[in-house]
Amino acid sequence: MAEADLHDLDAFVAVARARSFRGAATLRGVSASALSTALRRLEGQLGVRLLNRTTRSVTPTEAGQRLLDRLGPAFGEIAGALDAVASLGDQPSGTLRLNVPSIVARHVLPAIAARFLIAHPAITLEVTTNDSFIDVLAAGFDAGIRYDERIERDMIAVPLGPRIQRFIAAGAPSYLARRGVPATPRALVDHACIRHRFASGVILPWEFSHQGQVLRIAPNGPLVSTSIDISIAAAIAGLGLIYTFEEYLRAPLARGELVAVLADWGQSFSGPFVYFPSRRQMPAPLRAFIDFLKDDARTPPSPRA
Repeated sequence: MAEADLHDLDAFVAVARARSFRGAATLRGVSASALSTALRRLEGQLGVRLLNRTTRSVTPTEAGQRLLDRLGPAFGEIAGALDAVASLGDQPSGTLRLNVPSIVARHVLPAIAARFLIAHPAITLEVTTNDSFIDVLAAGFDAGIRYDERIERDMIAVPLGPRIQRFIAAGAPSYLARRGVPATPRALVDHACIRHRFASGVILPWEFSHQGQVLRIAPNGPLVSTSIDISIAAAIAGLGLIYTFEEYLRAPLARGELVAVLADWGQSFSGPFVYFPSRRQMPAPLRAFIDFLKDDARTPPSPRA
């Protein structure tokens, strides 16, 4: 049986996750050459190539991916055990790595993160924005934040932020004056619509509900974008109707740059959840965050002055 140094295995995990020797070196505070030496030593001991290296990319081989899939949870357990011991001190400490969608990063998490870090000054929070659903543990994160329909049933899910959110449709006054106001979602087939493409390449239909009736529309229009900022700018310019999270549109609606339409057909859904796999040893920063969320949800908002 091949024996490998834990430091070399840790170096492999860091490089394989970062897909870069330089990126992994920056995160670990070591030199890229030291990581390269560790990888060569590990591959020599195992007798198999673990990473494909080119001048532009570093990717795991089939053997490397199998090893990463096994080592990711194992190193998570080790980190959790160390954090559990560290948490016996006065303050939980360490790094909490979260993977969150854009809407949460922009409109839900900022205030929560600020309150959490004030309450736990010994914890460092690392937030990565990603609109795809991923295996958070294999990717090196402690937890992810997603909406209920995207969370696997074997995950633990804890509510975060508003418990009800909704999509609303809107258009610029100039567009509505030129093309008219749609009376029902079915009328959208005769309108220009600004659509969103997810990182996976999927363009979802627009879903509306009213008095138990659900309609799904696949509209067309002049713009398809992965950027919500470009989509909102296009809607304000009068290029078409937009349908997205209410939080994204509050400011232009308040300024009169956009006008809500199909108000009776808006789609409501449950707010986001923090999700993570069950562990025997939960990392202390994640435990502190989950406990904070539960306490925060029970705390009534401060009265306005």
